[in-house]
Amino acid sequence: MDITPHIRDIQDFPKPGIIFKDITPLLVDAQAFNAVIEHLAERYAGKGVRKIVGVESRGFIFGAPLACKLGAGFVPARKPGKLPAETIAESFELEYGTDTLELHTDAIAPGEKTLLIDDLLATGGTLQAAAKLIDKLQGDLIEIVTIIELSFLNGRKKLPEGVPFHSLMQVD
Repeated sequence: MDITPHIRDIQDFPKPGIIFKDITPLLVDAQAFNAVIEHLAERYAGKGVRKIVGVESRGFIFGAPLACKLGAGFVPARKPGKLPAETIAESFELEYGTDTLELHTDAIAPGEKTLLIDDLLATGGTLQAAAKLIDKLQGDLIEIVTIIELSFLNGRKKLPEGVPFHSLMQVD
């Protein structure tokens, strides 16, 4: 599936030297957005996915409707202080700073087949941290999926070995 026409580049955002891949044109086009969700639903149908972890915030946009399509639960991976119950945390480095993600301790049962989704793979720190949180809860991470991969940043190197990775668009 080619989503390239629905992604625009924003120069120097969020800081000089960064070319931000803006997914909002994809989101405002109902047909294109639905096609992405349908494509992912077909990919994971019949794989026994019980939980989908979406990374704050754009991973929520794709993870929640995909969870509904698959009959799975949606688990938000949030920044510190955003989840109301007991959490576990994992810190990571971004291409332009550091951050932390949290999951509720009861969000994933041991052995539950889990899919991890975000809009973008850049340096890999965010998805690496989310994967570590799933591992701490003993979830069975079956795949990591993003809408866009900035392959020139080599983010795949930070992803857990043996866990498949899928993206809809690669930027070299």
